[in-house]
Amino acid sequence: MGIFGKIKQAWFNAVVWEMLDDDFFDQLEESLILADMGVNVATDTVRELRQVVQKQHLQSGEEAKAALREIISRKLMVGAGELDLSTKPSVALVIGVNGVGKTTSIGKLAHRLKGEGKKVLLCAGDTFRAAAADQLEIWAGRAGVDIVRQNEGADPGAVLFDALQAARARGTDVVLCDTAGRLHNKQNLMNELAKLRKIIDRESPDSARETLLVLDATTGQNGLIQAKQFNEIAGLTGIILTKLDGTAKGGIVVAIAQELKVPVKFVGVGEGMEDLRPFDPEEFVSELF
Repeated sequence: MGIFGKIKQAWFNAVVWEMLDDDFFDQLEESLILADMGVNVATDTVRELRQVVQKQHLQSGEEAKAALREIISRKLMVGAGELDLSTKPSVALVIGVNGVGKTTSIGKLAHRLKGEGKKVLLCAGDTFRAAAADQLEIWAGRAGVDIVRQNEGADPGAVLFDALQAARARGTDVVLCDTAGRLHNKQNLMNELAKLRKIIDRESPDSARETLLVLDATTGQNGLIQAKQFNEIAGLTGIILTKLDGTAKGGIVVAIAQELKVPVKFVGVGEGMEDLRPFDPEEFVSELF
């Protein structure tokens, strides 16, 4: 039985036997933890549900389910769900470790923004990984948008400088900047991201900015650890969660929202160009049950 199947089984038992007892709450808490909501958030969620059940004198599993949906939906309401693209150009640094689908997500996001009428420019700022710029250029071609790149090993700051200059010259609406997914150590990564931010400060000081972290939903609590580290380094404004399909343990969405107060802005649900979608908390909670 899948993780969310266990949650459904807990509700089934409550509906059939009409018992919102300690066993039910213990089983629900275990299911939420296994769904990668994390111990702290799962415990807090069940505690809130117990309080609502007692205060409102709820009697059935269906009533408790409705209450839990409200609790989880509220926990997901953190920060702005939409990108801040209020200036021309606006700049988004896209960060994340190698292998999470960062380049793919940038390409899909470029495709989405172009479909909304935005003029998009990709910046190949990951110059440390072999063929990273080549892969981004392929996605630029698929999305039908411009790209600024240099050779492997070039200074990422120089690439971003060129991209910002090109954006102004071409009347670009949005610059999406790929960044290194792995450097020698955390300090190097911190220094590199700080340098990129300084270049934006200097070359495009009035631009609206986003710092988007791409996470693989299937990595669960490891993804939350990554998010905490990147948030400390870069000050995240949003999350792009990839591989959030029917088998993913999607409770990590709630954990990120609660522990970091950073909103999930997009989710990847497949391999197609259209399969990067704005995150809808209500739809997510509905599918959770």
